[in-house]
Amino acid sequence: MAVDYTVIVLYLAGMLAMGWFGMRRARSKSDFLVAGRRLGPAMYSGTMAAIVLGGASTIGGVGLGYQYGLSGAWMVFTIGLGLLALSVFFSARIARLKVYTVSEMLDLRYGGRAGVISGVVMWAYTLMLAVTSTIAYATIFDVLFDMNRTLAIVLGGSIVVAYSTLGGMWSITLTDMVQFVVKTIGVLLLLLPIAVVKAGGFGAMKAKLPTSYFDPLGIGGETIFTYVLIYTFGMLIGQDIWQRVFTARGDRTAKWGGTVAGTYCLVYALAGAVIGTAAKVLYPKLGSPDDAFATIVKDELPVGVRGLVLAAALAAVMSTSSGALIACATVANNDIWSRLRGKVTSEDASGDHDEVRGNRAFILIMGIGVIGTAIALNDVVEALTVAYNLLVGGLLVPILGGLLWKRGTVQGALASVTVGGLAVIGLMAGYGILANEPVYYGLLSSLVAYVVVSLATKPTDAAVLANWRERLAGRGTPELVSEPVPAHQ
Repeated sequence: MAVDYTVIVLYLAGMLAMGWFGMRRARSKSDFLVAGRRLGPAMYSGTMAAIVLGGASTIGGVGLGYQYGLSGAWMVFTIGLGLLALSVFFSARIARLKVYTVSEMLDLRYGGRAGVISGVVMWAYTLMLAVTSTIAYATIFDVLFDMNRTLAIVLGGSIVVAYSTLGGMWSITLTDMVQFVVKTIGVLLLLLPIAVVKAGGFGAMKAKLPTSYFDPLGIGGETIFTYVLIYTFGMLIGQDIWQRVFTARGDRTAKWGGTVAGTYCLVYALAGAVIGTAAKVLYPKLGSPDDAFATIVKDELPVGVRGLVLAAALAAVMSTSSGALIACATVANNDIWSRLRGKVTSEDASGDHDEVRGNRAFILIMGIGVIGTAIALNDVVEALTVAYNLLVGGLLVPILGGLLWKRGTVQGALASVTVGGLAVIGLMAGYGILANEPVYYGLLSSLVAYVVVSLATKPTDAAVLANWRERLAGRGTPELVSEPVPAHQ
């Protein structure tokens, strides 16, 4: 294992070096939180793919393939569909707003007062997302070094907190590009073909497994529908995803770079399911489907390659963890703390180092909180379900409503967030955290509250809507869009 250990240690050292390098570029709030809004298509596509394809997509995607066969691809597939929908229909407009958070967009659209409540919901979502990603370090470091769970969480979490705190989004962008390359080589180019060959090829896999393993809908229609509600719609509204959209240097980069990243996710989804199916042939009686990834890597890959593939799994976890961490800190600082202090800013063009220091401090504080919560928490699936249920049930309707329906009002938005969020929490208490009903009925109640209250209240002020349209067109902001806006948008 010495060669494998060397590969992993060099990878982790490289992540810290990238954090130090990124610190030199983070001189303003814009640099620190959104990489100066200067990412071109290649970097934007790579980093966007890196953040959405985390430990759940890699280890969990292989586990679903082990359990259900090719239809196990649906969870990651719906993530890719969500990213494609965001990129094609919304990202150009989002990028032109020149804001830092989803809550700032809501305030801009509705004329204020929606920020704190929506910020609290978004903060809870990003916190849980960061926690679940951090817990995944325990699984990977246990495979690598037979390490104690708490020590593994502290080690992996500290590395992510360190490079995120040093350089903010610039450090995260640089590390994500490395992680994207490592994941592509480790999972798609190495593990996928080796797993299929070791299982005897597709013919042998079909002969040894039930036909349900090759049914595209074998996982069940209701499960697929739930995945669409949670993951596809979750991709449309998550702060961690929007914050990456804000890094694009223009609307065309956001649209076409995101489309490439979404397509990559679809390929990654199928690859994970195929690897899991091959693992079922090789190890038909594993204790847990989530053990499939680690087992096939440990037992079937040659020295050196094994280290690279485990580094790929580590890369997947670190990408999501760092993205969720900076999103959590940005929301906590900009949408909650700053508003409680009565100080709200939408764009920093002055390079104020106090802003950088403040955001750096919030990343450090949130990072310590995430590590502590991850140590105390055991059930990853439940934590992630709570996060996505709150996000979709509380924020989907007012966000998409603001983008698509001009009659929506701030009162309707607040009612939607409050009713949807409370309904999800109450229904999870009644039906159980992992039940489908909380997100179904929570989303429906959020929609009803939004429409009814919006129609019953005074329309949004014409000046607010005029300012909103100006911002959507890329005008009226401190920074101008560097790419021309096509006439049809």
